[in-house]
Amino acid sequence: MKKHHKFSIWYFIIGIWLVLLTQNYLATSFAVKTIPYSEFVIYLEQGKIAEVAVSENQIQGRLNPETESEREVYFKTIRVDPETSKLLDKHHVKYSGTIESTLIRDILSWILPVFIFLGVWFFLMKKMMPQQPGFMSLGKSKAKIYKQEDTGLTFEDVAGVEEAQAELEEVIDFLKNPDKFSEFGGLMPKGLLLVGPPGTGKTMLAKAVAGESNVPFYSISGSEFVEMFVGLGAARVRDLFEEAKKNSPCIIFIDELDALGKARGIGGYGGHDEREQTLNQLLVELDGFDSNIGVILMAATNRPEVLDPALLRPGRFDRQVLVDRPDKDGRKKILEVHLKKVKKVGDLDIDRLASMTAGMVGADLANLVNEATLLAVRAKNDKVEMAQFEEAVERLIAGLEKKNRLINPKERNIVAYHELGHAIVSMSLPDTDPVQKITIVPRGIAALGYTMQLPTEDRYLLSKTELLNKIAILLGGRAAELTVFNEISTGAHNDLAKATDIARSMVIEYGMSERLGQVYLKGDPTAQFLQPGLHAAAEYSNETSHMIDEEVRKIIDEQYQVALDILKERKDTLEKAVKILLDKEKISGDELKGIMGIVDMGSDLQEEE
Repeated sequence: MKKHHKFSIWYFIIGIWLVLLTQNYLATSFAVKTIPYSEFVIYLEQGKIAEVAVSENQIQGRLNPETESEREVYFKTIRVDPETSKLLDKHHVKYSGTIESTLIRDILSWILPVFIFLGVWFFLMKKMMPQQPGFMSLGKSKAKIYKQEDTGLTFEDVAGVEEAQAELEEVIDFLKNPDKFSEFGGLMPKGLLLVGPPGTGKTMLAKAVAGESNVPFYSISGSEFVEMFVGLGAARVRDLFEEAKKNSPCIIFIDELDALGKARGIGGYGGHDEREQTLNQLLVELDGFDSNIGVILMAATNRPEVLDPALLRPGRFDRQVLVDRPDKDGRKKILEVHLKKVKKVGDLDIDRLASMTAGMVGADLANLVNEATLLAVRAKNDKVEMAQFEEAVERLIAGLEKKNRLINPKERNIVAYHELGHAIVSMSLPDTDPVQKITIVPRGIAALGYTMQLPTEDRYLLSKTELLNKIAILLGGRAAELTVFNEISTGAHNDLAKATDIARSMVIEYGMSERLGQVYLKGDPTAQFLQPGLHAAAEYSNETSHMIDEEVRKIIDEQYQVALDILKERKDTLEKAVKILLDKEKISGDELKGIMGIVDMGSDLQEEE
């Protein structure tokens, strides 16, 4: 990797200073003293002149130093006596004749300074404006070209995306053995679209395909096509495909395709002509090139719903590869890949760590390993242990721990009851995520405390009962405040927002309201892309809207009452747990189970008799 050094004006100032010092040294060391002709004759008669060079109008020479340590002195004088040669012969002085020329003097005095000035000016302009392209290069593609050794990635470096990897193996086989497909008359898809949430490894997977295929890899972002000048984006698309055809077989990869390929017409009447022209040119290029020439177009996006339908039809991006969030086995493999880079690792329960990180993508897991390593270094441990990974998980979920934030005793007491309200309601209801930890140490931007619940397995479906229990757990903090203090605080604002979102989704998305029935009322997902000031037409009547609000309110009130009933019944347990939490600031889920008298019997929670 090349290092790019920023230009500093101090380099230029130091250079000028060094030139001036050198010039001054040369001027003092080799200074030529101008003397009258009469003094020259005196030196000649005294025998002080070592040698001279005589030209038509001038005499230049060197005096003999009087001592060994004395520096030699050079002189010049105007030639007056035409019989100078006889005078030099008389005193036995070595001399020579020269023809006086002004060419070198003219070059040194005029031309050379001009060249030096132009050179310095060109150097400064190049350093100060390295990013300004020439006018002739405006339409050139900005794609970065990587060779196999430049990407440095293969499928061994990618884990947790086995299904997507299997889909792309066919592309690799085509790039290595295109004749095998042409014998059967089969055509490879012209475009492959990698679709998935941010951080799942779409870009890394595309580079791994290039590394496995050992072909050039053209990488460019969709936003780099769109410029201020109309027509530049289309020109860059043409140039990119022309370059790719010359270097086939190769892979063109467009990251964040939604920046370029957003559906035409979205945004009301304020469409961007340059973006649409660029998209049109991309569609033309996709239609125009033969897939058998060995150019594979790959793209990645996490917003496929906004792409233009013309991009997704057969013959263009005709294969979509889902790069989804990894499951538990996938997270284990990703963690193992990143743990190889950590030099000192202690005894880790990777299976438990994979269970704690449900919902995290590859980028999150890479950050998790790095955070745990930094925590081990900060704690001056010999190895990275499981404790550092658990702390790193808390950091990623809840934010940085802020032990120095001062909270007055009254607020600290409220926070303790609030968090234990969440935890006790969670442990009292069936089919809930187990409580791992309760703390009243502030974290993140606004969290004064939190209750950590981590699922033990990946879940893809939730029942109505489980959703209702989630709402009751979220409302448990406020219910605890009302039960103990007979008053509520502002600490539940985030809980209320989450509970309301779940309740509204149950009503308008999942059809879990008996009153409204089995209907979907969410609306058109593309409505969010309308310009400000434009609104999507309502898809249900005002009466239905009123019914939705009533049903959401009913769900919230019922689950709030569930939380209140649980906490009133377990008020003694709540008081006992609060004293321990205020003293220790943190308690684990197992400790709370012991306080509540609960034993874990398989998946069911039962009270000790």
